[in-house]
Amino acid sequence: MSARFSRRKASIYTPGPVGFALSYVMLALWAFVVLFPLYWLFVTSFKTPIEVDSGPFYIPFVDFQPTLDAWQYIVVGDLSHDTWRNYTNTVVVALSSSALAIVLGAAAAYALDRFTYGRRFGTILAAMATILFMVVFVGVGVPVLVTVGVAIAIFILLFVNLARGSDAIAFWMIAQRMLPPVAIVIPIYLMFQKLSLLDTWGALIVTYVAANLPIVVWLMRDYFQSIPRELEECAAIDGASRYRTFWSIVLPLAVPGLVATFLFVLVFAWNEYLLALFLTTANAQTLPLTIAAQNATRGPQWWYMSVLVIIMIAPVIVLAILLERYMAKGLLVGAVKG
Repeated sequence: MSARFSRRKASIYTPGPVGFALSYVMLALWAFVVLFPLYWLFVTSFKTPIEVDSGPFYIPFVDFQPTLDAWQYIVVGDLSHDTWRNYTNTVVVALSSSALAIVLGAAAAYALDRFTYGRRFGTILAAMATILFMVVFVGVGVPVLVTVGVAIAIFILLFVNLARGSDAIAFWMIAQRMLPPVAIVIPIYLMFQKLSLLDTWGALIVTYVAANLPIVVWLMRDYFQSIPRELEECAAIDGASRYRTFWSIVLPLAVPGLVATFLFVLVFAWNEYLLALFLTTANAQTLPLTIAAQNATRGPQWWYMSVLVIIMIAPVIVLAILLERYMAKGLLVGAVKG
């Protein structure tokens, strides 16, 4: 009787033949929906303009004869200089800004989760941030009266939020992402114009770090909460300092969360368009601007644009596949804690 009951109970969580069939059908349909645009990009990159305009043709060597004309034009032809220059800019800016955001954001997230902040800390941090803002405003030529008024408003805003504890600080940081980029791009442009940093890697890296830092802090703070504090207490008993505990114990355990968060901010930086459009003109332009310029100057020439899109998304897809097991663990730990 008990064996029969256990088999019956197990069958509740095991779908029957119909359930298996429906599951695989739904998964196959969803895989088709997700993967077909990638397949369309791939086959379009080997078509001629006539075949693209007179299609649809989907099967190489059956519906159409593949050609490397589009790849030759983009990779080694007339557009190759702009393509590889902007591709290099994209790689350098995206990787650098994502790495810096991870380093700074992980340290900030750990501090927000493990330390207790009071009114005195909020006052000190608000004063330091206000002084920094005043130095920047004076450096870019903002009038003194305007600088003083803005500094007072910034101090009050920071003090009210920072004096309420780590939860308020974390929420205040992630709230910065609620502003649409178009609302802040003009002040950012004017600031870098005054500093003579337009069309440079430095302007894009600093801007992307500032934009992605709240996401890193929010995600990593949630991940650090899933790491038992008893491990750090044991390390402290053995004489390990706070920094040694963070670098030798906490960070190795947080690798899945770091990898998942790194890929998130890398994708944001890799695909960013608006800020790069305003802050660059030629030397530091990124690959999304190349795709947009190709579409604007020559119209929707899909055989060329498909090559550019493949070149742009291929490294991110490969990186995500290689780090998939870290991503899965990093994304799920925060969902099942507690």
